[in-house]
Amino acid sequence: MKTDIDIHNHSHFSFDLWLTLIKSHPEFKAKRVELFSSFFDVKKPIDEVAKVVKYYDDLCNSINEVIGGNVDTFEIYLLILNALKVDVKQLNKDQLNQFYQKSEDLFLEYKPVVIFENLYQFFDEIKNQGKTINILSNTGFIKGKSMRKFLISENLDQYIDFHIYSDEMNCSKPDPKIFQEVKNLLPNQDLDVKQVLHIGDNPVADYKGAKDFGFNAHLLTPKI
Repeated sequence: MKTDIDIHNHSHFSFDLWLTLIKSHPEFKAKRVELFSSFFDVKKPIDEVAKVVKYYDDLCNSINEVIGGNVDTFEIYLLILNALKVDVKQLNKDQLNQFYQKSEDLFLEYKPVVIFENLYQFFDEIKNQGKTINILSNTGFIKGKSMRKFLISENLDQYIDFHIYSDEMNCSKPDPKIFQEVKNLLPNQDLDVKQVLHIGDNPVADYKGAKDFGFNAHLLTPKI
């Protein structure tokens, strides 16, 4: 049990997802690179495609954190394809949607691995005390709608009172607007902000972002 997380002095718990509750399936990213390369007929070695995908994934995450907006998944695709010398002007949104659907199917086949120790028992303990839970996650390649499907498939959705994803808000942690949305959606609107604990692995997006807004925060060391 995560006994270092203070559940007794808080009434609502906001959780980051990636590297807080879950991490990618060990085969997923390599499979997605293969799918990306074949779907868009990329004429580059697979290891080069993988490097470019990682570069733009990391860059767009950083842009989101610095600016507070959200680089759209399809924009990330186009940046990668342009860097790989694919003529993006020949593409259309239907093709991008088709690829996203295939990518989501792959994601749900090679599902993320739960890394938060005794997660179901921990959520049970919170809910048994009459307390509430939300997910607050920045997204990149994987949209909030796909994360919801995953959480339902893992029987985790039953514990979650509401979800907030950066692609749906067009706003990313640590921007105060996304933490304000947590406050707006609290089931108990009379809660003091210090009764809300945000838990995540990112010192800037999760810990500092939540603290600056007025919530309490708990920084987890990611288990990679």
